[in-house]
Amino acid sequence: MLDTRQNNSVNGIDVAALGAVANAVAGDPAQGKVAFEVTTRWVGQTRSETVVDGFALAGKTIPRSHRILVDEPCQLLGEDRAANPQEMLMAAVNACLVVGYVAGAAVRGIKLNRLEIHTRGELDMRGFLGLGEDVPPGYQSLDYEVRIGGDGSPDQFEEIHQAVIRTSPNYFNISRPVPVNATLNVD
Repeated sequence: MLDTRQNNSVNGIDVAALGAVANAVAGDPAQGKVAFEVTTRWVGQTRSETVVDGFALAGKTIPRSHRILVDEPCQLLGEDRAANPQEMLMAAVNACLVVGYVAGAAVRGIKLNRLEIHTRGELDMRGFLGLGEDVPPGYQSLDYEVRIGGDGSPDQFEEIHQAVIRTSPNYFNISRPVPVNATLNVD
């Protein structure tokens, strides 16, 4: 199992532990295999609850316990009890990007004093509602702005920015077509 204890940290990231993880994965690619899964259940109206029970790292299951609630705004037939699926999608992308910026700064010894990512997307509900064959149900693009500050130079931050674009799993997942394989089971 990979050791990620905090020792020599920059921005809360243990740089030595991050290096050890990278070395372990470089030496044995099986150490870098991570599998995530969630189960989402409808809980009424437009609400759902997603349960995270664990994940697998290097073939070992690691238990976890998290619940994620999702709802739609009242204007979209929900009760506005939680963020909606589109907001959760953007939050997931932003959170993944944050990890990349923080880790990228940490390995360069750059202490951050600010990191914020603002993302915006617009979709046409005619696609979701099936009111136009030529109207896609999702985003045509997402725009995001990174606001970052710390003791790094503009060139260093640009280098980190480009590295995040190249290596962020959720940036990759959202910016390229990812096959989605569906199975329907009817009770």
